[in-house]
Amino acid sequence: MYKAIIISCALLGGTYIYGQSQKTTKLNLFYKHLDGYCKEKVVVTDFCSAIGFYRNLQLDSCYVYAGKALEVTKKQEELDILYYIQGVSAINKKLFVKSLQNMNSISENFKFLGLKDHKLGEIHLVLENYDQSIHYYTKWLNQDMRTKDEVFLKTAYHNMGVSHLHKKDYVNTKHYFSKELALIKKEDTALIIRAKMEFANAYYSQYKDEEAIALFKEAYQLAALFHDVKLKQNAAKNMAVVEKNRKRYQESVAYYIEYGKWKDSIWNRDRIWELTEKDKQLAIAQKEQEIRLQDEKIKQQKTQRNGLIIGSSLLLLFIGVLGYFYKLLIGKKKLITEQKEQLDIANTTKDYLFSVVSHDLRSPVNALKRQHEKLLDYITEKDLLGIKKTTDTAITLTKSTSHLLNNVLHWSLEQSEQLFFEPETYPLKPILEHVISDYEYLATTKDIVLQTLLDASILVTVDKESLKIVIRNILDNAIKYTKNEGKITISSGDHTANECFIEIKDTGAGIPPEILAKINSLHDITTDKIDRSKGVGLGLLLCHTLVKKNNGQILFDSESGKGTRIKIVLPKGID
Repeated sequence: MYKAIIISCALLGGTYIYGQSQKTTKLNLFYKHLDGYCKEKVVVTDFCSAIGFYRNLQLDSCYVYAGKALEVTKKQEELDILYYIQGVSAINKKLFVKSLQNMNSISENFKFLGLKDHKLGEIHLVLENYDQSIHYYTKWLNQDMRTKDEVFLKTAYHNMGVSHLHKKDYVNTKHYFSKELALIKKEDTALIIRAKMEFANAYYSQYKDEEAIALFKEAYQLAALFHDVKLKQNAAKNMAVVEKNRKRYQESVAYYIEYGKWKDSIWNRDRIWELTEKDKQLAIAQKEQEIRLQDEKIKQQKTQRNGLIIGSSLLLLFIGVLGYFYKLLIGKKKLITEQKEQLDIANTTKDYLFSVVSHDLRSPVNALKRQHEKLLDYITEKDLLGIKKTTDTAITLTKSTSHLLNNVLHWSLEQSEQLFFEPETYPLKPILEHVISDYEYLATTKDIVLQTLLDASILVTVDKESLKIVIRNILDNAIKYTKNEGKITISSGDHTANECFIEIKDTGAGIPPEILAKINSLHDITTDKIDRSKGVGLGLLLCHTLVKKNNGQILFDSESGKGTRIKIVLPKGID
């Protein structure tokens, strides 16, 4: 009987993705080597531009400038560097044949041949040259193990396992997947789930149904407790196919229904983000048109006002007619009332999101425009210091705008009931440590000390993902408004017999009394009552909403110039 692999094992391109963000010995040496090349040069060349774009992860620009530099560069060592970074950029652009040409053009005298071998293993796997992929990964593994870290090893073991699986060499498939699994930490739930699926596929391909189904069930149970919707979808589909092959059609249908639910959830999430992006583009276009055609804007406003009066009159007429039929169809009163309330909430949320996009994006977009104009001037003047300063400012503005868009997305999901709330009991300390680790590098760049005083014995009953959103917003603001060489303290402990607390205290600029009063009055305020021009924004409203939904409360205490203390009180969990 024919039996297909359910979810095919995917390529893990960790060499680049993880390598750019993790501290790995060999890659660090390569970065230092690159930085030393252009550190003392006054005139910016295409070679140095390519390196700069590569270091800043601007790989499209790196690809172009590396190509220009290859036309004029003569030194072999510089050629090897250009071939490598353009090859990495080509992988990012999914130009795998081009990336293979680049890597094969690197000479054998290249100081970092290990990086080249690792890349060749990845490229050949994508091109389905499985023997070649195994050859280069094996060559890389046989090099000095002291220069390797877990990220590179996990990537190599995973991709070798995939290659052997395609070759139907199940002994080596199990061997390398086992090595990968041994390196995965317990808290890396997503990687554990994927690894179990890979093992299950290997067993299933060998018709070892008992072992395969047990692993599929484990992956499904773990995915059910995890926040990644895509993993939930794949796990449900796996179980649906398994049960179908076992001729347990009723159970298979149930899993297929669950698979469809998660698939629709992913589509809805992407659709909301797409609509938000369109709203942002529309708002920016409208603002630009205001500057160019102010008189036309006034005329349009008058037309809109007249249209609003006509629309309001028609709406009143409609309500009157609806009221007449309401008297005749009293049994439908409850349904009509609920629909009207939902429509009001949707309209209020839509209007508020338009306000956020038009109000909060105007300043950073205008600031980015000014920074780009300055950058053009500095480039003309060849002022490297000015170019770096302007670029850093533009990056900061971009990160701030990205943070705003994340808040808009989360608020949209919450208001449209697309943000899933699944309160469960968790240890509080690992949740906080997971979020704090994401901000350690950002704090380090400002020489800010992140001190933690966390009680490992506390259990908390919350929706874990919404709590992470709240902590991220607060930590982001704390780092943003704390000066260099400041200090941020995150602590947790017992608040009452049935409640615990999280406290985040910084030495930043503090909050003026009038703004603090508005923030602490947010508990029962909705979007239609907020005057955002007076300093109360979406981030804090989102924090209040999510904490309240978790049956908790959030308190702010601050003094201008002496920092801010934010305390979150949440219900304890029962062991």
